[in-house]
Amino acid sequence: MWAEGNTMRAFADRAMRVLRQLRGADTPDAVFEATALLVGAAFLVIGFGIGLPVFWGRELAISGSGSLGVFVAFGGAVTAVLAFVLGRLVVRPEKPSPDAVRDGFSVPGDRLRWYDLIAIAFAHAAIAYLGWIGIAELLERSFTDAPVFAFPGAVLVAVAFALTGYVVFLSAVALTPMVLSLVLAVFLVVGAFASMLASSDPHWWRDNLSALGMSTNGSSIAFNVTLVIAGIMVTTIARYATAGLPATDPLDRRGRFIVRGGLILMGIFLACVGIFPVDEFFVVHNTVATGMAVVFAVVVIGLPWLLPTIPRVFVAFGWAYVLVIILLAAFFAVGYYNLTAVELIAAVLIFSWIIVFLRTAGSVVTGSPSASAVAATADADATQ
Repeated sequence: MWAEGNTMRAFADRAMRVLRQLRGADTPDAVFEATALLVGAAFLVIGFGIGLPVFWGRELAISGSGSLGVFVAFGGAVTAVLAFVLGRLVVRPEKPSPDAVRDGFSVPGDRLRWYDLIAIAFAHAAIAYLGWIGIAELLERSFTDAPVFAFPGAVLVAVAFALTGYVVFLSAVALTPMVLSLVLAVFLVVGAFASMLASSDPHWWRDNLSALGMSTNGSSIAFNVTLVIAGIMVTTIARYATAGLPATDPLDRRGRFIVRGGLILMGIFLACVGIFPVDEFFVVHNTVATGMAVVFAVVVIGLPWLLPTIPRVFVAFGWAYVLVIILLAAFFAVGYYNLTAVELIAAVLIFSWIIVFLRTAGSVVTGSPSASAVAATADADATQ
């Protein structure tokens, strides 16, 4: 135990020396990396300090009620929230250099709202919780009936907390629209699979995807909260992903505003799908779900006129997605596909399009004449 403590202190001291050497140098990425090491070291010590006395004198199961996996999952979720707060509100500079490349969230006159930060922090916490639960279940099946003793259990907790804090801190300080889209994708995947596994109706898929959110289903809270948080994240992505697109005249700015409004409307509809369960608000639920698909089709079809700078290859890519969704609807109408299959495939297509749109929009910004021109465009938006 004494040797373990010395190792942890040595790791923290080394990280602190690195941070002092980098301080004052114009290398923000290296400073953030060194700070992330400090955050990871701090959570390493905290995890070991909490885990050892809690586990002392006990033999733990890897997964299940009161197990090591459950402890790591809950602690990892708390660690994710704390690391996100440190990275986004404490360490990250409020005013980046005007010569630096825009990170998508440093638009003059426009900042992340408090509800944006809460939703993103919750998404990180949910990913950490469900990820560690899944790893624990896999290990439990790999090491059947294997006990975990107090000291190695505390070490595992420390490592899990350190890794979670390190990754989430770096995600927070470099929170670009592209990073956020990946967080959104992972969050939706883990949230959807968790809802499916927690469903009290094993044959939910015979009805539709929304059956997971029915009040009579044991997975309703997980499914509906996932949709609400994802909807908030989509509105955040929409605002900031389009803020840096070049727009030199009022017509271009109007087109960009329409695209942004369409994406925000999609996010609102997605959140409403979770707010209004299908068994309690049948008409409203189906209206917002259908409306999301309709808005997506309108934005995709009108993209070459709304955003002339978007590459034509991406436009064709989006039109192909719309045609696939129409084909799926036709298959459902003739009874070839059930509604669950159509909804799952359509959801995958829509969110993959959003992720590719973010990459494409980022490349358009990068290829613009200068970063100052982008900032000037964002300033014009901020005054509207």
